[in-house]
Amino acid sequence: MKTLLYNGNIINENTTRVGSIIVEDDCVADIVYGDTTPRGDYDNIIDVTGRFVLPGVIDSHVHFRDPGLTRKADFHSETRAAAAGGVTSCLDMPNTVPQTTTMEAWEEKRILAQEKSIVNFGIFFGATNDNVDTLTALDTHRVPGIKLFMGSSTGNMLVDRREALSRLFANARLPIMAHCEDTDTINRNMKEAKAKWGDDPAVELHPLIRSEEACLKSTSLAVRLAQETGARLHVAHLTTARELELLGNDPNITAEATVAHLMFCDDDYATLGTRIKCNPAVKTRGDRDALRRALNDGRIYTIGTDHAPHLPEDKAGGCAKAASGMPMVQFSLVCLLELTDKGVLSKERMVELMCHNPARLFDITRRGFIRKGYKADIAIVANDKPWTVTTDCIESKCGWSPLEGHVFDWRVVMTMCNGKIVMKDGLIDDSCRGEALTFRG
Repeated sequence: MKTLLYNGNIINENTTRVGSIIVEDDCVADIVYGDTTPRGDYDNIIDVTGRFVLPGVIDSHVHFRDPGLTRKADFHSETRAAAAGGVTSCLDMPNTVPQTTTMEAWEEKRILAQEKSIVNFGIFFGATNDNVDTLTALDTHRVPGIKLFMGSSTGNMLVDRREALSRLFANARLPIMAHCEDTDTINRNMKEAKAKWGDDPAVELHPLIRSEEACLKSTSLAVRLAQETGARLHVAHLTTARELELLGNDPNITAEATVAHLMFCDDDYATLGTRIKCNPAVKTRGDRDALRRALNDGRIYTIGTDHAPHLPEDKAGGCAKAASGMPMVQFSLVCLLELTDKGVLSKERMVELMCHNPARLFDITRRGFIRKGYKADIAIVANDKPWTVTTDCIESKCGWSPLEGHVFDWRVVMTMCNGKIVMKDGLIDDSCRGEALTFRG
């Protein structure tokens, strides 16, 4: 199968140039710059004149809920959402049922993803206080990294013993993606809030309970452990300006910003309520703006979503009762394109953060760039037709989005994964199946 994407604005490796891409089977066969259509025999010719062509987005932080929590989401429903949003590869987190903290559970999840996922996938392995020996034996070509919860978490995935943390950082052969919030600080803040406001304080108090102090204390510890051991640390979903001050001097220590923390601030609780309740909490406008500035100076290395669907009834209540997390994978690319229009960052920098850097960080084999011989994972976007987010366009099983009612100028026109068109003009090909990502190839 030979496909020609001709005369598009190709955003790749810090440049935007008019050109055409020849896709043969599952790979990029050639890139021809200029507005002349390459000669040849093609099975499929697609005119992308005036549109922007970029590598498929790699979302390195998703919770697709499979297995065990599939009333909320599963690999099929959420990878449909990914495909609809130009996301061609996703790295799934381990806090499922069972938790992905044993090789048996990891293999079970991999099989489910292979059967159900319509885009590419990788599966994180979860750290606990007791499985450090297992972590050191992981296959570095099949597992992207280790997810470490250094703060309030469910089940036994909170790693809070200093001895276990020290061993993990000293012996890890893979990147450590750390959720950094100090549990003792959060518990103290929640106790004080309940004493003052009742058993379920209003959601507006969420960023004061899961506070700047809780984040800074935990992130500082993670950075210190990484500096002491030389471990490769990636701090997940950074939320505060003060945490940013810890970054920038050590190439082995990087950070992620999520779309929610770049789009929302504490002013939005008044209108969106628990729809934007997540952990760590959406914080102040000043924190949000600091994160936006850090997209351009190297302190933020990747943009993910922390896509975490819950059913609407799970989001009822306040700080104590409403579930934390929101579905964002379908709208991450259009959100960031909106920020490019606002001058927050350039399109080239956006591609660096959403496509190139995740591939570099986890050393993903032949993904994240438009290059000859690389897998043909491609997103095509246009800004020719404003549209509004409504429930009928939402692909996530949970059926809602905090962005409902938002008008976007940008839309994802087509998503190609491994050379196959998995989404075009809103229509998703359910027969497609993604591939298991490989690493350090």
